[in-house]
Amino acid sequence: MSLFTRSRQLPDTNGSAADPDGAPDADDSPPDANTDRAPDADDNAPDANTDRAPDTDDNAPDANTDRAPDTDDNAPDANTDRAPDTDDNAPDANTTDAPDTDDSAAERAPGSGPRGWFGWRHRWPRTARGVTVGTTVLAGALLLFALLLPNRVERLTFDAFVRIPAEGVLLATLLLALPPRPRRVAAVVSGILLGLLTVLKVVDMGFYQVLARPFDLVLDWILLDDAADFVRESFGRSGQVLAVIGVIVLFAAVLVLMTLAAVRLTGLMVRHRPVAARTTLILGVVWITCVTLGLRFGGMPVATKGNAELLENRVDQVRAGLRDGRIFERQAAVDAFAETPPDRLLTGLRGKDVLFTFIESYGRVAIDDPAMAEPVGAALEEGTARLKAAGFTARSGWLESPVTGAGSWLAHSTFLSGLWIKNQQRYRSLTTSDRMTLTNYFRKSGAWRTVGIVPGVRRAWPEGKFFGLDHIYDSEHLGYHGPYFSWTPVPDQFSLEAFERLEHGRKDRRPIMAEIILASSHNPWSPLARMIDWDDLGDGSVFHEIKKEGTNPKEVWKDPERVRTEYRRAIEYSVRSLTEWVERYGDMNTVLVFLGDHQPVPTVTGGNAGKDVPVTIVARDRSVLERVAGWGWTEGLKPAPDAPRWGMDKFRDRFMRAYGPQGGGTGATASPTG
Repeated sequence: MSLFTRSRQLPDTNGSAADPDGAPDADDSPPDANTDRAPDADDNAPDANTDRAPDTDDNAPDANTDRAPDTDDNAPDANTDRAPDTDDNAPDANTTDAPDTDDSAAERAPGSGPRGWFGWRHRWPRTARGVTVGTTVLAGALLLFALLLPNRVERLTFDAFVRIPAEGVLLATLLLALPPRPRRVAAVVSGILLGLLTVLKVVDMGFYQVLARPFDLVLDWILLDDAADFVRESFGRSGQVLAVIGVIVLFAAVLVLMTLAAVRLTGLMVRHRPVAARTTLILGVVWITCVTLGLRFGGMPVATKGNAELLENRVDQVRAGLRDGRIFERQAAVDAFAETPPDRLLTGLRGKDVLFTFIESYGRVAIDDPAMAEPVGAALEEGTARLKAAGFTARSGWLESPVTGAGSWLAHSTFLSGLWIKNQQRYRSLTTSDRMTLTNYFRKSGAWRTVGIVPGVRRAWPEGKFFGLDHIYDSEHLGYHGPYFSWTPVPDQFSLEAFERLEHGRKDRRPIMAEIILASSHNPWSPLARMIDWDDLGDGSVFHEIKKEGTNPKEVWKDPERVRTEYRRAIEYSVRSLTEWVERYGDMNTVLVFLGDHQPVPTVTGGNAGKDVPVTIVARDRSVLERVAGWGWTEGLKPAPDAPRWGMDKFRDRFMRAYGPQGGGTGATASPTG
């Protein structure tokens, strides 16, 4: 008997209760309430005002009822005509609550205190019933939501939730078939698993929005730490702490609510087993029929097994991740130039300043997308014309990056190492190995001083030594005293001017090989610096006023079109900064290789899964470009749509062959598909 329902029976006592009329019962058993009969000598007298024969098993029914007595000592509540529950768990009268779990049918004595949560169920029974029904409906909706929730934002449509999930039908069948104790365990486990599945889908949404791929259960955990760092850099330490606490609380809440929902729905099905069994059978038949006929609603199949397919893909992903380490180890052991003597390395570039420059998020979308093609194309054409007027020529093609949306360091290491660095596990294996990168080979030759201009680095970067850089200038060592522009610590124009001041403009120096990372085009592209006169840059303080003129990222990111506009402007700014630097400071010995590291986030690409980025070589000495004539690249800063496309990992070896002792003739020719 539920504690939330008042009984009309008095409890059985051992001689302590008095008869309503004051006369004690002969055998210390009080007569039923609301009767005036004398005590029965053999304790089996019929009830008052009835003509029934006495009950022979000492289990007289309640007064004013015509039910047969309960044979298992679990009498139902008064004023109900339900049969007692055969599994010892009868629900409360007039409610759909779960039955009492203490197997007791004893009633509270009158005046023993309020029932329910501070007695509110007893005082407001209609409200209590409404809350019970509403909670049950919400539990069902929550489980259905978990089963039908897609793992990509663009699939969050009404159609996605008007389907029949095969996993739901099978789970209901299993829970109905199990005996009580295993059923309760299965309900709890099912709720926890559905909660974890929901969390995984939400994380997938975030990864698709940024990296255009799902979360890797083996290799991506380190990226969660990077995400926390990004929050700290964008919103401060307090914002990071609040965000982490919020994520943990939300994670726990999802697991708890999903588990409670599964347990509640399981109890409801058991109490209404015939209806639940028929409903499950009907849904199973409908699911099979929809699959057979291929029925669709709003372009989506009515019958779905999306969760099973998602889990199958994740199992394959985990297996591939566990095998990937061995595969990468074999690939890294192969290096065509490992035994090349230093004096035979990169002989075609001796005496030149070689600058490998990455423009953050400079992807193919900036050139091909109709909304951006005209302004970005105009900036590239203007840059080509200005460089040509200064005596420079350029050739451009396409490279396929291993990542999209983010993960710049993976793209940089792919380009420099000649290996496909597609995840953090490979990156760690690479940077703890003795693999020679393109920058290492410049250093090994002894003909160049190798430096890094990395304004995006704000703390210790031990990997810099792996890449063979003699000196690294991070955001703290460029002499910048201006403001951050959102994520970007130093505007591109200032970074290039600092490189000129600190290294390139020095007299009596050795040739330089520099790795330069331009970060102004890094997400979120708001606020954005703008070009000013190079002579006015000073220590960067001038950018305080420029930042005030910029846009607010919180407002920009409310509108995808504004995001795309700011991205396009950021790319134009980075390209202009670079081409104007070459025009201003470049000379006969300047060789510039610049490229994008990856495509921007899907908000900009519109869901395009392509990973292509532009790559360009600029030089005044025509013999430099003659060595790559066989590559078939497009003249100018803008690659043609049909220009050759290589994997980014192919560039290192082709570049070294083209500028090695055998380059310039047939050795410079390379397959365009790689």
